[in-house]
Amino acid sequence: MAIKHSESEQSVLEDMQHIACKRKEMEAVNSEESNQDCMPAEELTDSTKTAEVLEKGFMQYGCSHYQRRCRIRAPCCNEIFDCRHCHNEAKNSIIVDQKHRHDIPRHEVRQVICSLCGTEQEVGQVCINCGVCMAKYFCEACKLFDDDTSKKQYHCDGCGICRIGGRENFFHCSKCGCCYSMLLKNSHPCVEGAMHHDCPVCFEYLFESRNDVTVLPCGHTIHKYCLKEMRDHLQYACPLCSKSVCDMSKVWEKIDMEIAATPMPEPYQNKMVWILCNDCGKTSKVQFHVVAQKCLNCKSYNTRQTRG
Repeated sequence: MAIKHSESEQSVLEDMQHIACKRKEMEAVNSEESNQDCMPAEELTDSTKTAEVLEKGFMQYGCSHYQRRCRIRAPCCNEIFDCRHCHNEAKNSIIVDQKHRHDIPRHEVRQVICSLCGTEQEVGQVCINCGVCMAKYFCEACKLFDDDTSKKQYHCDGCGICRIGGRENFFHCSKCGCCYSMLLKNSHPCVEGAMHHDCPVCFEYLFESRNDVTVLPCGHTIHKYCLKEMRDHLQYACPLCSKSVCDMSKVWEKIDMEIAATPMPEPYQNKMVWILCNDCGKTSKVQFHVVAQKCLNCKSYNTRQTRG
């Protein structure tokens, strides 16, 4: 005999059935999520072992220039070195015949040797034999390996080489042909090929130098250390164009006072000379003084006498 329920009883039964269905759906979802989160013990072990192999020897190998787990075979002389700088230092030593001195063509390096297992292989980040990661930072274009990523290395396509300091902190100036700090983006004077020359003090090639380089107000570039050495020896003019390398207004004020306190002998009081200002490039006809001649245009004493 069919049992008939009242409308209220029928509604209660439908609600209970709906709740039961929802509960089953939630249990099924939780079961799937649990299965996804769980990984078999064998897979976990394999993953851990792989990570351990990749990290093996981290920061334990390399040279004074780079921390890395491989060495390179120089394509120019077929010899093995820790890095290109080690090669260049050895092959440009004073004890090497001048005819045989040379730099390594860094982009032509094709073979590397794993420092852990000694396997020679084509350039790559992971050793094909022992599976170790030969460097945390690897650039295939520059053939650069380095475990010390605190340098914030990045590859600049404009320069064609890797730089340090973080891509977000530098921009590439196409006219100057090099990377500059973002602080100079809208203020540096462009000089074509500004970094593609030797430091005017120590004569090291600036474009590939590992030492800090600074840009002078005139746009020329120089090593920071070399600029400090210049200042320590009271040299405040650019070695290339003779413009002042810093704000010299306080110095010009002292020279004003020195000239005022040093009157010229009577025969020279009306002597006039022509000068060229190294800072603004203007010529002026001024009164001669044994201490210095002041530019009438920019008030600088960084001048030279041209006629007199």
